[in-house]
Amino acid sequence: MSLEKAKKYLAEAGYLDRVIEPEESTATVPLAAMALGTTEGEIGKTLSFAVDGRAVLIVMKGDSRISNQKFKAQFHTKAKMLTYEQAEELVGHEPGGVCPFGVNDGVTVYIDESLRQYEYVYPAAGNDHSGVKLTPDELFDISRAAGWVDVTKD
Repeated sequence: MSLEKAKKYLAEAGYLDRVIEPEESTATVPLAAMALGTTEGEIGKTLSFAVDGRAVLIVMKGDSRISNQKFKAQFHTKAKMLTYEQAEELVGHEPGGVCPFGVNDGVTVYIDESLRQYEYVYPAAGNDHSGVKLTPDELFDISRAAGWVDVTKD
């Protein structure tokens, strides 16, 4: 269901032709990189957090990690990831397929600066067997991101 929701969103944005659905799993960054034929850094890893009682998604390069210090400076709270159940309920996608496309109302999306170094990035498209080939600016635009942030470790 989440794949169809994301694909519908991407179709409306004119990017359905960029969706890749490999037979291999894309549930983790290493698996996604192998299945999509790219580096781990180019995978657009989408993490879901609780900030002031609402869901916030941050899309970052796949081989990066959240800097708790930078996160707190940006969002004025400690980084607290949503549980599996919370992500599915609040965001509308299950972990392994969480992406910034076709999310529930009230979810805020941010794109981390770490993705700007790549020509193309590959976020999931709603399930654990998908990806979307986008430039970082396309990702920003079609995800309706609230802004660029710098919350990953250097």
